[in-house]
Amino acid sequence: MSGIIGLPEPPPLGASALPPGTFDGVAVVVTGGGTGLGRAIATEFARLGASIVIGSRKQEHLDAGRAAIEELGRKVLTVACDIRVPEQIAAMFDAAEAEFGLPGVLVNNAAANFPVPAEDMSPNAWRTVVDITLNGTFFCAREFARRHLKAGTPASIVNIGASYAWTGGPGFAHSAAAKAGVKNMVETLAVEWGPYGIQVNGLVPGLFPHEDMTADIQANLARTHDKDAAQPAMRVGRPRELGWAATFLASPYARFISGHTLVADGANWQRRALTNPTVVTVRDQMGRGPFTG
Repeated sequence: MSGIIGLPEPPPLGASALPPGTFDGVAVVVTGGGTGLGRAIATEFARLGASIVIGSRKQEHLDAGRAAIEELGRKVLTVACDIRVPEQIAAMFDAAEAEFGLPGVLVNNAAANFPVPAEDMSPNAWRTVVDITLNGTFFCAREFARRHLKAGTPASIVNIGASYAWTGGPGFAHSAAAKAGVKNMVETLAVEWGPYGIQVNGLVPGLFPHEDMTADIQANLARTHDKDAAQPAMRVGRPRELGWAATFLASPYARFISGHTLVADGANWQRRALTNPTVVTVRDQMGRGPFTG
């Protein structure tokens, strides 16, 4: 169809809209920052001068994150941490303070997710996803904020969200409910902690394919014959674009932005058709037979 060009490609990897050294002398904690979009975010902060603290449960993810940051010539600390456990979060921040001083930025990126019809979801599956995604995000934010409240210093928190916090997410009832809580937390904590110099924002990624996507997401994408044509932007996102958005929200140039959730998805979640396609149940989409109890 003539006239369709889509949104332009972003500048090349390594470019930034922020001045070099924007985060010189600042330590940035990125939970789940060793792989995927978390690593993309961590590397963009590192390019701008930040020292990086990566928290993750898995050693291989910590090793991958360390390698990515060291390749940029920046300082990095990796800490084994299960964000469901407040004591481990406190230990992570203790280690970060000992290494770099009190971190100035927290990116709550770690989350859990997998597709399952709600009727098939076990209580343990529900609890695990909510515990990591919602409770873990709050426990990290609380620990970070308490330290800044005590020190009397300003800080910035960026919570990674999901667009189905607004719309619901068939097949992802656990994650959608948890992410709705994360979005609400952004709005609540921004008001509570704003008087003390702590800004709180959210960042929602659209489709940003990367090598660390889970097997179920890769399988879903494999069933989409043309992922670019399925986006209003006529292309998917590039991981660095999410990193740029995160660095801006936490930067000195966004100090008056707080309580806001920025959606970076090329308008995909707002797409509506003039006529709706035929409904395909979640069970059918996942190749599951009828529910038998």
